[in-house]
Formats: sequence, C-alpha cells, structure tokens
Amino acid sequence: MKNISRLRYFIYLSLIIIGGCTTGKKALQKGDYDTSVAKAVSRLQNSPKNSEAMEVLKTAYDLALQDHLQKIDEAKMSNDLFRWESVMYDYQKINQLADDINSCPACLNIVPKPSKYINELADSKYNAAGARYNSGLGYLRGNNRQAAKKAYYEFEKTLNLQSNYKDAKAKMEDAYWAAVTRVVVQPIIINSGMYKLSADYFQQQIDQFIGNYSRNKFVIFYGETQATDQKIVPDQVLSLNFDDFVVGQTYVKERVEKLKRDSVIIGETRDKKPVYGTVKATLSIFEKNISSSGLLDMSITDWKTKKLVHQQKFPGTYIWKDSWASYKGDDRAMSKQQLAITRRKEQLPPPPSALFLEFTKPIYTQLVDDISYYYNNY
Repeated sequence: MKNISRLRYFIYLSLIIIGGCTTGKKALQKGDYDTSVAKAVSRLQNSPKNSEAMEVLKTAYDLALQDHLQKIDEAKMSNDLFRWESVMYDYQKINQLADDINSCPACLNIVPKPSKYINELADSKYNAAGARYNSGLGYLRGNNRQAAKKAYYEFEKTLNLQSNYKDAKAKMEDAYWAAVTRVVVQPIIINSGMYKLSADYFQQQIDQFIGNYSRNKFVIFYGETQATDQKIVPDQVLSLNFDDFVVGQTYVKERVEKLKRDSVIIGETRDKKPVYGTVKATLSIFEKNISSSGLLDMSITDWKTKKLVHQQKFPGTYIWKDSWASYKGDDRAMSKQQLAITRRKEQLPPPPSALFLEFTKPIYTQLVDDISYYYNNY
C-alpha cells in the first residue's frame, strides 16, 4: 500500500511539474496572448534553449502588442466618459509584458527591445483622474445626500489614479460631510431611583454600540450631551422610551402528589424475618416564577421636517424560577429525585435592579440589530 501511495504522489507531482513547464502554446491557440507570453517567458527562464517556447514568445508577443494597441485606439475614439481608464489598463498590460521579457535574458534574444509606454501611461492616468474629478463635481452639484456619496467615491478614485490631482482631496472632504447623516441618540429616561443604575448600564451599552459603529462611514451617531457640546445640528433624532415595564410579578404554584410504595420493609418478626408493607407520603411541590418584562419603543425622526421615518418596538422578558418541596409521611415512598427536592429551601430572588437588567438583554440585541440593518446601507 505504501508503494502505491508513493507512486500516486510522484505521478501527481510530475503532472504539476509538466503543467508548470508549459510553453504557452495552448493559451496562444485560444487567443490569450498575455498568458501565452507569461508562460513562454517562464519556460525560457528555466529552459533557455526551448525552441517551442521561443517560437511561442515571438508570435504571442507581437499579437499581444497589436491587440492592446488596437484596444487603446478604439477606447480613445469612444464616447465613454471613463475611456482613459481602459487606455491606462492596456498600457499597463503592455508595460508588464516588457517587464516580464526584460527579466528573462533568453527572451531578449527573441524580443530584443520590448515596447514600453511610460509617458503614455502617465498621461492616460492623468486624463482618467480628470474624468473622475469632473464626474465628482457633477454629482456634488446635485446638492443631495445620495449624489454627495457618489461624488465622494469619484474623488476617491481620482486620488487613487493621481494622488495630488488639483483639489480632489478637499473636494472629497466636502462631499463626505455633504453625504453624512448625523444622528443624535436621546437617552432613555427612567423615573425610578430603584432602577436607575440598571437603566444607566443599559444606556451605557447603547452608547458603547453607537460609539463603536463604523459599518457605514456616512452615518455618525452622537450622544445628546456630545451633540450639545459640539453644537451639532442633527439630521435625525433617535429616541428610546419604554412604553411599559413590569418587574417582579410573582406566581407561586403548589402541586400535591399522593405517593405510596409497596413491598417496603416496615419491620421484622420475632425470628428476625422482614415484614413487608406499603408506605405512604404526601409531597407538596412549590414552583415560583418571577416575571419581568418591558416594551421599548425606538423612533427615528427627521430633524427638519419632524416626520417619523422609522419606528420599531422591542419586547423583552425574563423569568426567574425556583422550586422546592415539603412532605408528610414516610420518605421511603419517594424517589431519589423527589427526596432531593424536599431538601431544597426557597431561594431569595435577585433584586429588582438585576431583574430589570435581565429583561433588557433581549431588547438590546433586537435594538442594535435593527439600528444596524436600518443604517448599514443608508
């Protein structure tokens, strides 16, 4: 078995090596001239006298160069606003072919002076940047948030093409702030000292979420105090209020079970023989549920128009449970599990502040999911 495994490994390795040593002839036949050149160059780097690779390189390079130059001419004559990006792409491909050939001494015997278009590439990049810049200016004049977002990305592309193109960086900054939605989040108000600490903790979680929010760069959340300090004029106001909440509703249920077990040793005869009989017990099982729940209302209002643009309500419930039991009669009538529960004592429930915090946990999860869903692609 080991020999068979080794044979398979060497066959697989040989196929990889053979595939890696292709001369590029198949790619040439398929009209993929760039790939054909790359493979021929790779083969000649490893095997400088490979005649097939030499032939492929000469033919493939001439065809690749002609193909790219033709595409460049066609792009220049088109009405496409962003035609210079196509021109730039083809000049880049031509220059890459030249770099590949220049890195292979054997290849230079076949193509002594591969063409390279340095200045032409630089000009096409500059023209491409200009086209994106003008497109950005056009969107910026749209004077609305969605157009400003498009302008931002156009100026960003401008800078990727030409890092110091005119005032594109300043224009991108202008477009960003024109596209941003400023959302002020109002704090939850709880008029109860008993729940203040828990409500504050719940609010801190929300503040932490909005403070770390980064999914959509065009949405910025501000706490109310932060917005006041920075004199922020909001685009939207997000309000959170409990429609209602109830903490500590207690329900106690008692279940009584009559138990008996036969064939239990209840004594013995004078001659020490066991006496069997039936034992009985009355088991009282108590179950206590303390329910706490609330309904949080989230509403998002447009600051200028005062119109409600989004609203959701999030319910949350937490039930604390306890159980214990007592019995009368013979404990041998009970199972091990029944006997164990009679040894439990009634537990003290968590304080109201803790119960409040527990029912807000599922509310928080729903709340941040909804905020994320609403604003991620806003």
